[in-house]
Amino acid sequence: MSIVTNMMNLLRGDPQADRIVPRTGQTARLTLAVSAAMAFLAVFALALSLASGRLADRWSAALAQSATIRLSAADDQIEIQTRAILTVLSQTPGVTAARALSDDEQRALLEPWFGPDLPIADLPVPRLIEIIEDGTGFDAAGLRQRLAAEAPGAVLDDHTRWRRPLVAAADRLRMLGWISLSLILGATAAMITLAAQAALASNVQVLRVMRLVGAQDSYIVRAFVRRFTNRALTGAGIGAALGMLAIALLPRAAEEGAFLTGLGFQGTAWFWPLTIPPLAAVTAFWATRIAAFRTLKGLR
Repeated sequence: MSIVTNMMNLLRGDPQADRIVPRTGQTARLTLAVSAAMAFLAVFALALSLASGRLADRWSAALAQSATIRLSAADDQIEIQTRAILTVLSQTPGVTAARALSDDEQRALLEPWFGPDLPIADLPVPRLIEIIEDGTGFDAAGLRQRLAAEAPGAVLDDHTRWRRPLVAAADRLRMLGWISLSLILGATAAMITLAAQAALASNVQVLRVMRLVGAQDSYIVRAFVRRFTNRALTGAGIGAALGMLAIALLPRAAEEGAFLTGLGFQGTAWFWPLTIPPLAAVTAFWATRIAAFRTLKGLR
């Protein structure tokens, strides 16, 4: 008999053995409902993990090769020290480009907090100078010393104090997503175990009779494992499909909120939720198998 035939026989099962497993009832509904609900939640936990990974990568890339100089000086010194700073930056190894932000650009940066009509010219707002680094970066300590000599009002911010906490926070969110997935799998296994034990307990007399007529424990266990695995696979498939639909209907991150990332999947990441139903089936397989053998062992 070929391997394919063996697999088909395993999936098809034995109709005689399947009769001992309730087709409907509380345990059947519980298994389907729990599998669907947990798969639905697992889709969102997976989306959170992947979105947090994209967020960490984007924040790290956005801040890794940029720096800012904040210049505070008297009105008659602003332009002089700005030119001095730009001269120093043009002579600094590792700096690809540097430019002073215009009033309109600084107004756009402050608009989310102070509104669009902020009078930049009438306020003592520091002059901002943007620095773009190359792949090797620059010597921040040495640049600070040169700026202290050439432009006493200049303060260098290499974004390190911003980048590290943001990336760490995104990494913790990603870890939280994977922990949530693990807890969901554990809860699924526990609920399916309880459902399998309830089904076994309601058929104790039938199991005793089957043993008396020579049925092996493995024969009985396969019937329960097959039924509960199929139920978990079906329920998880429904829950995963609903979860993917809900994720697809979520609003995308708007341009004005570009510092946020949308909770969802991108590109080939949409294939990841398809792994949830088989994973739920594997979890149900082992949970039911362990519960069934433990229950049968207690009948001796």
